[in-house]
Amino acid sequence: MDPVIIVGAGPVGLTLALALARQQVPSVVLDEGPGKDEPRLARTVVLREDTAALVQRLTGADLDRAGLRWAGWRSMRRKQVIREVAFDDTADPVPLHIAQHVLTGALRAALEGERLVKVVVDSRLDGVEQEASGVTAHTRGPRGTWWRGSHLVGCDGPRSTVRKLLDVRFPGRTAVERHAVAALRVELPWADEALLHRTPPWRTSGPSAGEVTGRPLPDGVWRLDWLLPPGKDLVTPELLVARIRETLAGWSGGSTPPYELLDTGVHTVHHRLARRWRVGRVFLAGDAAHLLGAFGAQGLDEGLRDADNLAWKLALAWHHGPREALLDSYQAERRAVVSARLRAADQALPLLRGGGGIRAYVPGAARGHDVLLTDGHLGRGPLGAVGGYEESPLAPRHLEAEVPVGTAPGAQVQDVRVTAEDGSFVQLRDRLGRGALLVLLIAPGTGVWERRHWVSAGIMPRLAAAVTALPSPAELLVAEGYPGAAAHTVLLIRPDGHLVAALNGVRAADLYAAAEAALGGLATAQGAQGAQGSQETKGAQEASAAGAAAGSSAK
Repeated sequence: MDPVIIVGAGPVGLTLALALARQQVPSVVLDEGPGKDEPRLARTVVLREDTAALVQRLTGADLDRAGLRWAGWRSMRRKQVIREVAFDDTADPVPLHIAQHVLTGALRAALEGERLVKVVVDSRLDGVEQEASGVTAHTRGPRGTWWRGSHLVGCDGPRSTVRKLLDVRFPGRTAVERHAVAALRVELPWADEALLHRTPPWRTSGPSAGEVTGRPLPDGVWRLDWLLPPGKDLVTPELLVARIRETLAGWSGGSTPPYELLDTGVHTVHHRLARRWRVGRVFLAGDAAHLLGAFGAQGLDEGLRDADNLAWKLALAWHHGPREALLDSYQAERRAVVSARLRAADQALPLLRGGGGIRAYVPGAARGHDVLLTDGHLGRGPLGAVGGYEESPLAPRHLEAEVPVGTAPGAQVQDVRVTAEDGSFVQLRDRLGRGALLVLLIAPGTGVWERRHWVSAGIMPRLAAAVTALPSPAELLVAEGYPGAAAHTVLLIRPDGHLVAALNGVRAADLYAAAEAALGGLATAQGAQGAQGSQETKGAQEASAAGAAAGSSAK
């Protein structure tokens, strides 16, 4: 069968290629660049716990050495510390701050020995055609040629050629925020602690002009971001140096400490959401599908979650034939999550960036604003928390044996220690991304016995038989405990780590029904969805033909 074509070799495209390879699906990555990334310390990303674990699992790289886990976080307003978080003393997940070129380098290094992935450099897409049996893409440049694939995924950024060829609208807000950025090596009073300083005393030119964020990197490097007032005023080198000197002096007690300026830039945040993320056999992911990032939120996090969500669904369709409902669920799940975050940011914009007015004098308003901003930066609350798929079309309905646990159905499961089928102790997150469903039995006391002693005792034989009978390969795991789960609770988990259902004991019929729902239902029961998919494919062919014709006339 033909490989999956991935357009774009940024972090999202490379992550998708690795995720597919782990599930034995070949891919071709079309990279319009030379195959390497320019080192830019002013271009960094903050990965939350789940996305850092995803990249770590796929690459095997030690990201904690490549980036920096923050020791803490502080939020300041004028001269007052509003909030301090010491990550060693809390259960909060610790963000990982890493330069984007370092992250991409780790992904590229992991792909070098991957026989199922072919990266083709200097290949710019200019045409896409699709029919019922597959997709054909054309690239121009030194390696210009036709490529044949089973599906195509556009991971080609904000100006996505794939999106344009599909004629998919990309509405939203332009220049929601603008930041002047500098990366410098300097010693600051807060070692390895990130901070947000609103209205520092040395800046009084407006309600937001003085907001500055400091994020540490390894080797004494810091990325500083200054929120710019609305408009398109040019950020000159003189202005940026003045900002650096006054900020460092303000934080260091009056005198500017020695520093080495390493990189600068201007970061503009847009908020946009593609109308459609799937057209027939073509999908959009990452910045090609959505742009967000105001208030410290990280758009790359959502792009990596796109790749994680789509990979196992494409793998199932690639190995076992089309499942239209399953593939449709990618757009339904991911677009809903990103839309909710964008909606939360749009609602917060007038509150946090409106400036002045009576709200500025309401007691506690400033503290509430700082809590919202902290949530965005730390990946919590409506501005930053990981979204769930509670309303997913893959959610099972009317399970008699379903019971509540500490994780809601559709949300990401917590990373507990489990016993694998070979008797080894591993983290639950290490078993994700292999294309198989996970069935987790909560059995207190099993951790102190060798697997051979309990694998044939109690309810294990019945559960093993029920797992074998599921409509898709599944791995049976055992854990001493799980938050909110009683003994003998059985959790069904998707390959991307989201909880399908928790059942009270071994209920084979309910377990099968939940697994079937999570896989999009049986192919024979998908007549309506299949017909809809055929209509989408027909429309995609027409749009693709028009796009290809436009590309040909341009040449």
